[in-house]
Amino acid sequence: MVLNYIWVAFFIVAFVIAAIKLLFMGDYEVFPAMMDSTFSSSKTAFEISLGLTGVLSLWLGVMKVGEKGGVVNVLARLLSPVFTKLFPDIPKGHPVTGSIFMNIAANMLGLDNAATPLGLKAMEQMQELNPKKDTASNPMIMFLVLNTSGLTLIPVSIMVYRAQMGAAQPTDIFIPILLATFFSTLAGIIITSLFQHINLLNRTILLTLGGACAVVASIIWGFSQMDPDTMNRVSTTSANILLMTIITGFILAGVRKKVNVYDAFIEGAKDGFQTAVRIIPYLVAILVGIGVFRASGAMDMLIGGMRWCVELTGANAQWVDAMPTALMKPLSGSGARGMMVDAMTTYGADSFVGRLSCVFQGSTDTTFYILAVYFGSVGVSKTRHAVSCGLLADLAGIIAAIAICYLFFN
Repeated sequence: MVLNYIWVAFFIVAFVIAAIKLLFMGDYEVFPAMMDSTFSSSKTAFEISLGLTGVLSLWLGVMKVGEKGGVVNVLARLLSPVFTKLFPDIPKGHPVTGSIFMNIAANMLGLDNAATPLGLKAMEQMQELNPKKDTASNPMIMFLVLNTSGLTLIPVSIMVYRAQMGAAQPTDIFIPILLATFFSTLAGIIITSLFQHINLLNRTILLTLGGACAVVASIIWGFSQMDPDTMNRVSTTSANILLMTIITGFILAGVRKKVNVYDAFIEGAKDGFQTAVRIIPYLVAILVGIGVFRASGAMDMLIGGMRWCVELTGANAQWVDAMPTALMKPLSGSGARGMMVDAMTTYGADSFVGRLSCVFQGSTDTTFYILAVYFGSVGVSKTRHAVSCGLLADLAGIIAAIAICYLFFN
């Protein structure tokens, strides 16, 4: 229902702003630009779905091999103590916990192409447990918030963009991103737990969060000892080695269980095409709404209003120039990436605004895109508190990013 209101608001606000620009400013290009955006956004939505088909087939096939080889069940048993606290409605030891873990691990390593099909697999398994098929369940919402909070350990793509834009130290945003995304994820877990009345003050959760903090601290320390070239090489290599190890490990587990690995892979891969087709209308809807909103100039007016309000208080408004990236990130990953590159082009890759845009890009994920794809793949239309929790986690990541960048770069 919330997504419905937001989608309608995109069009109404865009139309009103465009009408004002036409009637009072004589801007005859705004309506053609908005119509062009509807066609280009529809094309982009289809291309994204088409591009996902191969990746979905690959990873759903690999997951099927792992499922029949018993790997997913092993992961489910290992993670059961923690997941029974965060996902109390999922039966203990259910295979979906293994899928959730694989998705989160792929996201943390910045492996977006692997994370999406793994996430869709987890969502389908949770839908099997969902008594109301058109309504998001509590586990679905917690899982979605964990995805939208964007916990990333190795933001390789952002560092590559910084290198291409001429940054003196492309990796200097690594630690700020790690810290900001950690706060975003932590906030997302706490906020969702409050909505769902989940008690986090227990030994298992406290030990897990404490261990996660220790791991994050050790990773920060380890990478801080490396020079930029070594950091990029090690992070990229580690991510790819881990990914290949997962694929090979699943295949070996299937062989050990005397599973026909090839047939199992084909069985899972068939679902990839069907899933890719199912998400097309949901992607078209959300991307067209975003495209119209941008083309009308509404985003530019929003940023201008924010700057005016901040300057009115006498506060430093330097961070406002980076806000297009932060505001676009929940709506469109490619749009936010374009905003990030534009900020580095306009202000410089090593400027405060350029660096803050990069941290914004890495500290959260595309909330509405993930919501449309994940819920759309299983036919969920009633999202309950998913949007609220996801956006509050995004807000926590934005606030953390601003504070951390002032600490590191100002």
